[in-house]
Amino acid sequence: MKETHGNLKQLLNKLQYSKYGWHICGDLKVVSLLMGLQLGYTKYCCFLCERDSRAKTLHYLKTDEPQRKSLKVGEKNVQHPALAE
Repeated sequence: MKETHGNLKQLLNKLQYSKYGWHICGDLKVVSLLMGLQLGYTKYCCFLCERDSRAKTLHYLKTDEPQRKSLKVGEKNVQHPALAE
């Protein structure tokens, strides 16, 4: 099964995730899918902060990145509503 937003949504529905509220363990790709983020080389790649992945001159130099305030569809690489809390 390919890791896509639609497949993950269907899997969580079949497992009745919303009913049981289990903890989900996964790699960063799965976390990005759960949060509804765009995959691949994106401008704001982190699901926690607004780290600019294209600012190569600041990589490993800037240590404090602003936290994301929201995950609105259509803003900062958010393509889908979040599948899990």
